[in-house]
Amino acid sequence: MDTALTRLVGVRHPVVQTGMGWVAGPRLVSATANAGALGILASATMTLDRLRDAVREVRSRTDAPFGVNLRADAGDAGERVRIIVEEGVRVASFALAPSRELIAELKDAGVVVIPSVGARRHAEKVAAWGADAVIVQGGEGGGHTGEVATSVLLPQVVDAVDLPVVAAGGFHDGRGLVAALAYGAVGVAMGTRFLLTSDSTVPDAVKAAYLAATVKDITVTTAVDGLPHRMLRTPFVGSLETAGRTRALVRAVRGAAGFRKLSGLTWSRMIRDGLAMKHGKELTWSQVLLAANTPMLLRSSMVDGRTDLGVMASGQVAGVIDDLPSCAELVERIMAEAERTLKGLERLRGRSVIVRAAR
Repeated sequence: MDTALTRLVGVRHPVVQTGMGWVAGPRLVSATANAGALGILASATMTLDRLRDAVREVRSRTDAPFGVNLRADAGDAGERVRIIVEEGVRVASFALAPSRELIAELKDAGVVVIPSVGARRHAEKVAAWGADAVIVQGGEGGGHTGEVATSVLLPQVVDAVDLPVVAAGGFHDGRGLVAALAYGAVGVAMGTRFLLTSDSTVPDAVKAAYLAATVKDITVTTAVDGLPHRMLRTPFVGSLETAGRTRALVRAVRGAAGFRKLSGLTWSRMIRDGLAMKHGKELTWSQVLLAANTPMLLRSSMVDGRTDLGVMASGQVAGVIDDLPSCAELVERIMAEAERTLKGLERLRGRSVIVRAAR
């Protein structure tokens, strides 16, 4: 299927696997790329050396284009951009709007820049700064998310900016891809659906928890880091929501210390990164530390398999997913279903023409 997205990044299918922390590693990204979609490596939970090694590992597994996702507000974002440029990565995506300077540096090096946005004004801003495309995530999406549904936000952004728009939030099959195209998007981005594949390195116990979830088991909470965060509802999430300030602060300090040891970050860098996530919101010190510590809470589940001690970011689509295909099987299935759906619409259009003629 030829769209502005496939032409821009050089993939066969207009499908993007998003850069999920602790999930989107070299194995998943390369499997996605080999399936003809755009795989995006998550770098926020990697040290700089590990990021460079991961990029090289992906390249050893595939000749297809792939991308790297960055936290634009991270203190070392500039260093990560330089690694992307030096290693010849095709696409840079951002969880938050990158600065004009970062966009310019990447574009000067021939890297395609695709920020993720959750509001029309953010899309307009990065478009004015020179972004090549945007991923628009509606409220159905997992992780940090907004309140506006994809069906409302997507056409709003498509009408507002003159650049390719990729739809995210609530997509998992070929019917969704066709719906996104009908709204004016050039493809879809999916996180939870790719997490739930056989190529994902997420532990089996965690995948089982996702597969067992219904749409009612997925919630939005601010208890993790003070920002709206969509995830599976678990007893641990409930305990975060009911914890008092002192208990939450102790837990945050303990977890942040663990992440500092793993990541090599200094306490000052972690605090700066946590403060950067405030975005003008009034957060307590425990919430600031939890913002810096969120990667550890995700690691507990996505790496260690501790569904009792970690958080599991999730889109609402987890409630309708019931299998674990390979990335190749998933992408092939999506594209085949999209083709059937389009043919069905053509037949419907033909019948409507006949009816009008008869009248």
